[in-house]
Amino acid sequence: MSTENGNYGADNIQALEGLEAVRKRPGMYIGSTDSKGLHHLVWEVIDNSIDEHLAGHCDLIETIIHKDNSISVRDNGRGIPTGMHEKLQKSALEVVMTVLHAGGKFDKNTYKVSGGLHGVGVSCVNALSIMLKAEVHRDGKVFTQEYSEGKPVTKVEEVGTTDRTGTTIHFKPDGTIFESLVYKFETLQTRLREMAFLNRGLTLTIVDERETEDDGSFKSETFHSEGGLREFVKYLDESRTPLISEPIYAIGKEENVEVEVALQYNTGYSENIFSFVNNINTREGGTHVSGFKRALARVFKQYGEDNNMFSKLKFAISGEDFREGLTAIVSVKVPEPQFKGQTKGELGNSEVTGIVSRCVGDVLKAYLEENPSQAKRVVEKVIIAATARNAARKAREMVQRKNILTGGGLPGKLSDCTSKDPGESEIFLVEGDSAGGTAKMGRNRMFQAILPLRGKILNVEKAMEYKIYENEEIKNMFTALGVSIEEKEGERILNIEKLRYHKIVIMCDADIDGSHIVTLILTFFFRYMRPLIENGHIFIASPPLYQVKKGKQFRYCWSEEERKDAIEQYSKGQENAGVKVQRYKGLGEMNAIQLWDTTMDPETRILKKVTIDDAINADHIFSVLMGDEVPPRRAFIESHAKYANIDI
Repeated sequence: MSTENGNYGADNIQALEGLEAVRKRPGMYIGSTDSKGLHHLVWEVIDNSIDEHLAGHCDLIETIIHKDNSISVRDNGRGIPTGMHEKLQKSALEVVMTVLHAGGKFDKNTYKVSGGLHGVGVSCVNALSIMLKAEVHRDGKVFTQEYSEGKPVTKVEEVGTTDRTGTTIHFKPDGTIFESLVYKFETLQTRLREMAFLNRGLTLTIVDERETEDDGSFKSETFHSEGGLREFVKYLDESRTPLISEPIYAIGKEENVEVEVALQYNTGYSENIFSFVNNINTREGGTHVSGFKRALARVFKQYGEDNNMFSKLKFAISGEDFREGLTAIVSVKVPEPQFKGQTKGELGNSEVTGIVSRCVGDVLKAYLEENPSQAKRVVEKVIIAATARNAARKAREMVQRKNILTGGGLPGKLSDCTSKDPGESEIFLVEGDSAGGTAKMGRNRMFQAILPLRGKILNVEKAMEYKIYENEEIKNMFTALGVSIEEKEGERILNIEKLRYHKIVIMCDADIDGSHIVTLILTFFFRYMRPLIENGHIFIASPPLYQVKKGKQFRYCWSEEERKDAIEQYSKGQENAGVKVQRYKGLGEMNAIQLWDTTMDPETRILKKVTIDDAINADHIFSVLMGDEVPPRRAFIESHAKYANIDI
């Protein structure tokens, strides 16, 4: 029956069989088909090997990026069973690789805890791969089976003997499904480092066969941690000055829930709590984080009161005062985790709150009693934090009192757009009054607003919060954007309901100073306005580096390669062909028309959207680049020098 005449009958109902549903709607299973979804395939395979480690049967996981961007993941676990599945009458290996919700994760005798909860992981990878080969070493034999688009193209075959155990999965994603097939070494590297910290004693290696080192070997890295979360906290805080000599470490088990926590206080002002459930990063926290915060506030508050340390304060201590300058990792292993939402971003198990609170509370109480000098140091910082919070609240209220929405008016330097629809409005944060004037003349005033920023804004990584609200440029940003920081249940949140522009574009010179200003502004947004980044409102403009011209012909170039290509195009290999190259060191070197054509016109401009794929890695990078310690910053710059724009 056809739907062309509007009829709707039984013939219109489709029943997708096997893994067809995954190929039809991949976003339902792996989140997206962009770079994030592409890398998610690797996480699904590695998570299976991690589960073998958690079950006590695997201590080595090797990942290889091949030249063709296919991936191999090999472990030394028990190997996927290959015997006949009694109910389905096919090899257990084929069942695992081709049937959704099949695997050992549902049998609690096989896996006490698991990161891959729904049993769809490796079968989804198979469905979304143009080629996948599974090789199993088990019972002294080697078995293989090959698949394409989730369907077997060979039977399970015994191809040899072996003296080891384990599984190797080699797959190549389907180019008709994914927007890009290029894997990023740094993305995989960051995740594997994280997994090594979370799983003490596990060795994870990564090899990139697309890139060779000076000695001819492939680019590679190995991660192994015996210190676990303690080493993780030290790694995250390597650019911060510690307040206590060693991280405080808590480990415990209650009702089959395993708790592991490491925390370190530093002289900084930001709070960084990262949490995991069965190795899954719970970005929105949950009951395990609530339990940790409860223990922290309860024990430190009791200690301060018992030692009469809060008596001179004229205002109440808040829970967040105990978390300023804190870096902590909260990791729990839960047999039956209940997550809120599809993304597993927040743990919902109510019993975990009390378990974590008791475990952490007992360790903290003992630590404070056994280390009075360090305890005093932390509580003194808490008092400073409480005093600064009170000052920051007053400064915030003063800034927000001037907001247009309370009748205070917009910043005088803001050239606003005529549209009042946030969805179509965009604001350019421009470096300097001169470039701001050019942008003002070149813009489309219907939907583009211009806010010039004078010089370099405050480095919020090194400043107490109340100082931030005294900074004129930051006050102007708050007022122009229409956002406010509010306190709810002891937590500060950014209210973006009245955001006046849904596209916020940072537009700075294409030189070293411009890059530094971009980093300062991004640090401010990351620390104090992160929801703007998470909701996709922050962009970076890309002004051209060169104009290559011959006569009336000209091209704008955004890279060295484009410059060389333009010179070759106009000179046609001839010397002294009259080709002129202009290097734009600043936005002010362009007139209004050029700035519009290259950097502001939605039809032709290049905007880089700022996203946070990994908040833990982002926190580490910002603290390295903008923190106090020079050696980590130098090491970071040296290792990433080839990605930097060097201004001569």
